[in-house]
Amino acid sequence: MAEVIYTKSKTGRRGVKFPASGVAEKDLSKFIAENLLNKAKIKLPELTELDVMRYFTNLSQKNFSIDNVFYPLGSCTMKYNPKINEYTAGLDGFTNIHPEQNEEFAQGALELMYNLQEQLKEITGMDAISLQPAAGAHGEFAGMLIVKKYFEKIGEKRTKVIIPDSAHGTNPATAKMCGFDTVEIKSNSDGLVDVEELKRVLDNETAAIMMTNPNTLGLFEENILEFSKLVHEAGALLYYDGANLNAIMGITKPRIMGFDIVHLNLHKTFSTPHGGGGPGAGPIGVTENLADFLPVPVVGFNGEKYFLNYDLKDTIGKVKAYYGNFGILVRAYTYILMMGGKGLRQVSEDAVLNANYLKEKLKNTYKLPYDKICMHEFVLSGDLQKEKGVNTMGIAKRLMDSNIHPPTVYFPLIVHEAMMIEPTETESKETLDNFIEVMKEINREIDEDPELVLERPVKTPVSRVDETLAARQPNLRFCE
Repeated sequence: MAEVIYTKSKTGRRGVKFPASGVAEKDLSKFIAENLLNKAKIKLPELTELDVMRYFTNLSQKNFSIDNVFYPLGSCTMKYNPKINEYTAGLDGFTNIHPEQNEEFAQGALELMYNLQEQLKEITGMDAISLQPAAGAHGEFAGMLIVKKYFEKIGEKRTKVIIPDSAHGTNPATAKMCGFDTVEIKSNSDGLVDVEELKRVLDNETAAIMMTNPNTLGLFEENILEFSKLVHEAGALLYYDGANLNAIMGITKPRIMGFDIVHLNLHKTFSTPHGGGGPGAGPIGVTENLADFLPVPVVGFNGEKYFLNYDLKDTIGKVKAYYGNFGILVRAYTYILMMGGKGLRQVSEDAVLNANYLKEKLKNTYKLPYDKICMHEFVLSGDLQKEKGVNTMGIAKRLMDSNIHPPTVYFPLIVHEAMMIEPTETESKETLDNFIEVMKEINREIDEDPELVLERPVKTPVSRVDETLAARQPNLRFCE
């Protein structure tokens, strides 16, 4: 049982005691309006420093994290965050800099941001980069605002955005938020975007097509150059969801494929912290003809000093306070410098190798809807196991008893009982082999006693719950 910290409070306990300040007390009502003053005692838990340390340390160990378990969460690229990234982000010159600091006295930080922009331009092939967006979906939002403003600038009324049925859920949501109608196109029998379907819906009302390549099935869109040609002939723009960039670094680039706009997920591809609500970073890159539409500021260099450039005539404006989440940018910059060009290519090659190894080892135990070489991730189906009494959710919960975080489940929607698995490049063969054996053991357990599997997990701090009830009526006081 994990108690909330208030239940451990004991009156009079404290972690630290400060000496008297020697400053006389002031009547706050002389400085603050009466209606804004709190008259009641603030209800804070009273504990010793040791109590607090043990509480939060024990609490952290009750959760799954990339630092202590295998985390094959498909699409999310839950790779290990190297601790050198944390070291550099924690350097005094970075942590104590103020966002309002004069540019003249922030040249080191600006140089880092400028260099990161240049590195991301090289990795993606794009002509201009803005580091401002605060997350992947935020970069995606900025990208669609650019699409919208671009067509307004050239005087064309384009109302729709084409989105493959294998797209991330944020794609149609973002397009709708920016005022576009969305048109879904189906995948073909190979799990790829159907060229004929694209031709059918592509017209002079199309503003853009939003694509992920490799797609969310982990398959490379082999006809991407034909898509690009068709889209551009129609006067539309091609948007790249950078969620799966981890599969292609150093091998190809979004620009080579014909994309006009790209957002990047620094937490996925460049090993910065992931999840927990942020902070994150979702830089956005564009081709030269769209450079003036980027969110501001971007960092410039005039040969002598680095500066914040707000002078983009068609900019969509600011999309984030100040200049983005600087600490995350430092981490990504560190990662790129540590890896180098050859290292980034090896990252992608190893990610692809690991995914194909798992796929080949598991495809005879679980249904594999698309039996072909994958990229950095692949999608299995739990259909065979569901026929025996345990669905994909049951398999996911059972994995937790083996100290493995479940893969992404029930996504993409085009695969029934989907399990989307991404091992990333950071996992060893021993870890992958253990995952394979656990997955096969779960299948054997389903054959022998499916009801027993459906009772899992039993070894975790929180046992099996009713997901609907837990979402609607969470018990925030105790976890049993």
